Amino acid sequence: MSKSYDTAILKWIDRHEDAAVTFLAEMVKTPSDNPPGECAPHAAMAAERLEALGLTVEKHPVPQALVEANGMISATNLVVRRRFGDGPVIALNSHGDVVAPGEGWTHDPYAADIVDGWMIGRGAAVSKSDFATYVFALLALEEIASELSGAVELHLTYDEEAGGAIGPKWLLDEGISKPDFAFSAGFSYAIGVAHNGCLHLEAVVKGKSAHAAKPETGHDALEAATDILRAIYAHRADLAGQVSAVPGIGGPNITVGLISGGINTNVVPDKVALRLDRRMIPEEDAAAVESGLRELIQESIAGRDGIAVEINRIMLADPLREVGAFEEIAGPLQTRASEIFGEDIPRLGVPLYTDARHYSNAGIPTVLYGAGPRSIEEANAHRADERLPLADLHRATKVVALTLADMLAR
Repeated sequence: MSKSYDTAILKWIDRHEDAAVTFLAEMVKTPSDNPPGECAPHAAMAAERLEALGLTVEKHPVPQALVEANGMISATNLVVRRRFGDGPVIALNSHGDVVAPGEGWTHDPYAADIVDGWMIGRGAAVSKSDFATYVFALLALEEIASELSGAVELHLTYDEEAGGAIGPKWLLDEGISKPDFAFSAGFSYAIGVAHNGCLHLEAVVKGKSAHAAKPETGHDALEAATDILRAIYAHRADLAGQVSAVPGIGGPNITVGLISGGINTNVVPDKVALRLDRRMIPEEDAAAVESGLRELIQESIAGRDGIAVEINRIMLADPLREVGAFEEIAGPLQTRASEIFGEDIPRLGVPLYTDARHYSNAGIPTVLYGAGPRSIEEANAHRADERLPLADLHRATKVVALTLADMLAR
């Protein structure tokens, strides 16, 4: 049902549609690939563009030692705060770092070309689009500022592709922000209410090198690693029978993504490293999953003379779950999204992991919502010719602005 402030918000967004597209194009045209993770230059550019729009920008450089410990070169988080009065604080988080373009592009990945209403470029959908969505949603609220209470914050961060530990998590851990609710970047055709967790482990199998003419004088680390691989793939088959109760999540799975080792063709390998990716559904306990995997790996090589395995955790991303007063953000958002898009917008989980988990882990009710096509496949997310339908950018901005107004209305 239309409310007294709807018209003012919608008219403002319509008038500034071209400005939002221009802003997004500027974000795409400046590279911020991670790795290598030299993202401070993009943050500096984004801060200038935000200030040109009349916003006050706080620049929070991450300490260099912490940046390097997370495998990056530079990172500066940007925070914009707009207080309308006493009331809840709502954070809007999107990330400006992107995966490297890779091969197969038919357009310059940094040109932000527009073809048949779609912007093509690295980050156009994931997730520089929501820099534009959230910025212009906030600006639209100035039209009805006297009718609002509470505050909106923009959290524009730069390490999602590296795990988010020095982006939103750092902002929360350092007390730079203490929001009551949070939006995180997502797609327009569903309200993201959950996502999978992810565990990365490295198993380093150690043996003893020997001349290939006398392999029995060594201990073959690669031969032992094949036992681990067999155990993992048998475990993958076992996981196939599990399905999350959350629509859209699917089931858990495991992948061996990297294998390295050996000395030369004519040498028995003395060391082989395997990198594992274990996706966890929200119903799973991360500690139990990790403990079980470690046991599986150790047992698979038990009894092999001269062989040992060292297991290291590389990364752990918890699943996103509903916490706290979740309905106070999900309810208004679902209503407004369905109104603007003219179809029922469902609540779904997504089978990947995002920065949103850092907010929910802190007890902050969090949803995934922003501009984008119906799926990561349609967006070519993390693939060549990544793209975004600009009509959805426009509509998603309206959805977010109206939802914020509903949550902050006096």
